[in-house]
Amino acid sequence: MTDATDCPSLKIMYHTFGCKLNFAETASVAEQFAARGHIRVAEGGVPDIIVINSCSVTAEADRKCRSTIRSLNRRYPAAAVVVTGCYAQLKPEEVAAQPGVRAVVGVNDKLDIPRIAEEAWLSGSMSPQFPEAKDLREFMPSCSRGDRTRFFLKVQDGCDYWCTYCTIPKARGRSRSGSIDDILAQARAAAAAGGREIVITGVNIGDFGHGRSDNFYDLCRALDEVDGIERYRISSIEPNLLTDEIIDFVAGSKRFMPHFHIPLQCGSDAVLALMRRRYDTALFAHKVERIRRTMPDAFIGVDLIVGARGETQQRFEESKAFVESLDISHLHVFPYSERPGTRALDLADPVDQAEKHRRAEQMLAVSAAKHRDFAGRFIGTVRPVLVEHSHAGQPLGGFTDNYLRIRADIDPSFDNRVINMKLLRLLDDGETIEAKP
Repeated sequence: MTDATDCPSLKIMYHTFGCKLNFAETASVAEQFAARGHIRVAEGGVPDIIVINSCSVTAEADRKCRSTIRSLNRRYPAAAVVVTGCYAQLKPEEVAAQPGVRAVVGVNDKLDIPRIAEEAWLSGSMSPQFPEAKDLREFMPSCSRGDRTRFFLKVQDGCDYWCTYCTIPKARGRSRSGSIDDILAQARAAAAAGGREIVITGVNIGDFGHGRSDNFYDLCRALDEVDGIERYRISSIEPNLLTDEIIDFVAGSKRFMPHFHIPLQCGSDAVLALMRRRYDTALFAHKVERIRRTMPDAFIGVDLIVGARGETQQRFEESKAFVESLDISHLHVFPYSERPGTRALDLADPVDQAEKHRRAEQMLAVSAAKHRDFAGRFIGTVRPVLVEHSHAGQPLGGFTDNYLRIRADIDPSFDNRVINMKLLRLLDDGETIEAKP
């Protein structure tokens, strides 16, 4: 086993796939490397170690990870590739067989990656570290911003839902969460480091406190009292766990932003039952209506899967009509992907790839229309914006309180400040608004 003195300072490259949770965890891994004296490789430099944090939500995610490993190995053949994340957890042997891979690390050992990577680099041999998902019971904390402006605070991990199409419980293990006291300490540390906004992340954050007497509502109330943090955002939360109590709390909070991301997955009750989701369209519509009634300006993003097994043409039309009836702001559309080991493979009525693509295009058109309509409501108004740094030579950007993406030609000194801006016009991409202080 190595310690920080056994290994010379190494140059590290990071590549992250997937969700906000993965990006938060990668940032925490980078901090652990830095604490051991290692540095992020400079742009154009040659890394000693490449850390890849993988995703496995779809077969395409797996393919992209394999392709990236091969590409980086061709470009940097001497570098030791370390792969972690859901794909590594689900298919460690497949990942280990990729060229250049020296270590495969399970999702609950991410913060031990620097030590594992050092050993793999020094020895030149393979170092597998992937416990079974059933053994993933320890909560690994993470609160970091990496090279971003906003902090991402992990409060929960794992999932007990076992939806028929999903492999996440196998990859992430059982639902578990940090203590409120520990999470508050991380939020205070983020504030002390200059953080203004925190995005609350997890696999199933509404399940926070599972098996304990506290819950996600209790956590939100406690975070709302942390001095220095001006804005919180709740990342994806299941509709059955987004209680009216939480919605009403956000509506009355000065720090929690009017922004919700809620997975629907399908607007057909028959398909939701096949998916083993824990709600129906009536409950989902109620949540949207309550948000809109208490927070008329709120951004409501919705996840949607098209082409799942059992989604006949009639059920797709039902889903499309239901989505069109909702007063929402944006859709994240995903064509259904067959995942080995899931119960969905036993269902009838598979949908071919061409039809999945056609349905996805239809739903994306619905999304674009809804986003234009929502954004258009605020042209000419003034909204508070957290200004975020941008790439060299590019205008500064950021998000309004209700999650409208803005671009502004202002001085870089405004970075990481919340300022009021007038929203001028929707740009050609249909999602960004030009603004000025």
